[in-house]
Amino acid sequence: MDSSVHSHALTAALAAARRGLPVFPLSRAKQPAVRSPHHADWPRVPCRGECGRIGHGVYDATTDADAVHTLFAAAPWATGYGIACGRPPHHLIGLDLDVKSGTDTLGVFESLLATHGIVLPPTVVVRTPSGGRHIWLTGRPGHTVPNSAGRLAPGVDIRGTGGYLAGPGSRTLHGTYRLAPRATRAPAPAPGALLRLLTPPPPHPPPPPGHPHPERRADALIRFVAASRPGERNARLFWAACRAYETGQGPDLATALVHAAIGTGLPEREAAATVASAARHTPP
Repeated sequence: MDSSVHSHALTAALAAARRGLPVFPLSRAKQPAVRSPHHADWPRVPCRGECGRIGHGVYDATTDADAVHTLFAAAPWATGYGIACGRPPHHLIGLDLDVKSGTDTLGVFESLLATHGIVLPPTVVVRTPSGGRHIWLTGRPGHTVPNSAGRLAPGVDIRGTGGYLAGPGSRTLHGTYRLAPRATRAPAPAPGALLRLLTPPPPHPPPPPGHPHPERRADALIRFVAASRPGERNARLFWAACRAYETGQGPDLATALVHAAIGTGLPEREAAATVASAARHTPP
C-alpha cells in the first residue's frame, strides 16, 4: 500500500481529533483496522476496551493525539478513519442517505422533514463514494440516539451511540469520502423535533410535552404515504406503518394507510400485505 495514503488518513484523523471528534483507523473495507486482541475468542468475549488493550473498533476512538498516533502505528494498512458518534463533546449524529436502495432517498427524507415542519440548519455534509451523503448533526448530553436502518425514512440509516461515520478524506475500496461543496466545517445542533423522531418511543406511550398530538401524528403519517411517487410507494407505506405500530396506533391507522397507498396507485392487495408485514416486524 502507498504509505502516503496512510499518512493522509492519519493527518485527517488528527485534524478531526483537534476539533473534538473521537477517531480511530479504518481499513479499505471501512472496518476497524486494528485487529481485536480477542479475535480467537470472538464473540465469546464482549469486551469494549475494558481490558486496556487496543483493537476494540469504535471503542478505541479518541481525541488524544498521542493515542491516535499509537492506533495508526498499529495499523499501517489503514486508509481512513472512523468518527465515533454519540460521544462528547459533540454527541455526533449521522444521517446516512443511501442512494443504492432503489428509493428516492433524498426526496423521501425531504418530504418527511417538511411533513413534520423540520428545517435542517447548515451543517457538515460528506459525499460518499456511492453518491450518497452523510449529514452530521450534534445531539444533547444525556440524550441517547440509537443506531437504526431505515427507521427514520426508507433508505436513511442513523449513526448514533455506538456507531461511527467514515471521516472525509478516508479512502475505501469504493472511493473516497469528501466534504460536499459549500458544506460547513462544524456540525450544527439537531432540531428538537428531529431528535424526537430519532428516538423510538416506548410501546403505547402517552404523548409527552412537545410531541405531536396522536391525531396530528396520524395525519402526518397518512400524508406521508399519500405523497408517494412510483418507485417509493411500498417503502413509504412500510415505514409509516412501522411508526404507527410503534406508537400503538397501528390497528387504528392500518385501513387509512392502505387507502392512502391505494390513492397513489398501489394495488390494494399489495398495500394490505405491506401493512401486515410492518405489524409483524414491529416489536409488541
